[in-house]
Amino acid sequence: MVSKLLFGGRKSSDDTVVEMLASAIRRDISFGVLRPDQKLKLADLRQAYGGSNHSMRETLRILSSEGVVEATNQRGFRVTSATEDDLRDILLVRLEVEKIGLKRSLERGDVAWESRVVAALHGVSRADAVVQENPDDVTALEWDEACRNLSMTLISASGSPRVSDMAAQFYGQSRRFRLALLREGRIDFGARDARRAALQDAVFARDEVRALGILEDEIGADLGT
Repeated sequence: MVSKLLFGGRKSSDDTVVEMLASAIRRDISFGVLRPDQKLKLADLRQAYGGSNHSMRETLRILSSEGVVEATNQRGFRVTSATEDDLRDILLVRLEVEKIGLKRSLERGDVAWESRVVAALHGVSRADAVVQENPDDVTALEWDEACRNLSMTLISASGSPRVSDMAAQFYGQSRRFRLALLREGRIDFGARDARRAALQDAVFARDEVRALGILEDEIGADLGT
């Protein structure tokens, strides 16, 4: 019999519960319901979100590995801080990782990769239009997921799962800052449209210098300056 440990098996009910808990807490951190530096007590979290002590601890462990929650010296947890310095540091690392991924993708990507990039660009354009017309929490998350999909698609031909994993991690850490800009009406959608059009041209031309410059501008826009 082939070991399930080798190829993996079906997800258990505990895994599903943890995924649901992580999604709910991640969402509330992103929207500021759970505030930066707020202590996360198991009893309070279980009352608000459900789950057992074991599933909630596992949820916090996952969120800690993503960098949106951190362990404290007292063996508890809190929401990671969200200062301007935090944002600048997150975006610094995110930019460097995504530049590596995009550079490699431009060198290695095929026509199928180009098609995925075009589809992801179209998805962001549609999400931009929807969130401007109806900026509620649901459309905001769908908009951010479309943006995330574009970022991950741009580096998907890099041939490095670790680069993709790191990019996803730092994209996730920057989510609450980006959603705050959206709520405050500080997203320049016209500039976004122009960058996307230029990015598509650069990808098709395999113009590395131009593409990386546009990527830097796009990630830098998350500073809201």
